[in-house]
Amino acid sequence: MIGRITGLLLEKHPPLVLVDVQGVGYEIDVPMSTFYQLPAIGAQVILHTHLVVREDIHLLFGFGTEAERQAFRQLVKISGVGARTALAVLSGLSVVDLHQAVAAQDSVRLIKTPGIGKKTAERLLLELRDKLDSGMTGGTDATGITLSSASASDILNALLSLGYNDREANWAIKQLPAGAAVSDGIRQALKLLSKEK
Repeated sequence: MIGRITGLLLEKHPPLVLVDVQGVGYEIDVPMSTFYQLPAIGAQVILHTHLVVREDIHLLFGFGTEAERQAFRQLVKISGVGARTALAVLSGLSVVDLHQAVAAQDSVRLIKTPGIGKKTAERLLLELRDKLDSGMTGGTDATGITLSSASASDILNALLSLGYNDREANWAIKQLPAGAAVSDGIRQALKLLSKEK
């Protein structure tokens, strides 16, 4: 899996960008939210990436933030939502906007995205309702201060790979103190989960 690309930005043709990494040019599709934040051609760029492998093609998608990549990954897990549709959603809505739409169950905001009809919007809202809390916005402590999205995401992925389900992992992340390092967060989350069993 290619998780991150760092290199020189050679071309920008929305939604495609070409990034040179030590002589190898990677064609990467990015949402418009990332595209607008890209530096000038010839400048160095860092993109969090997601590789989609099909029988006939390998597609690389890039994101300016870890939160965008996590939102993309949650979107493509939904039945009937492909990578292109997920990219369109993130081009029309920021991660925060998407989270707010899901929290408010606001299908109208999603329907404004090209390719998203009423039924798809309702399915997105239903399936994302329990998945966006910590995976995209970070866990929250009693003072309301949140873990960074990247830290929460890393801790979430570690817990899921250890066999915990989304609900258990999200619950544990919400119990963690603000500013917890990833390694400490994983250790504390495992202690919390072992007490719950």
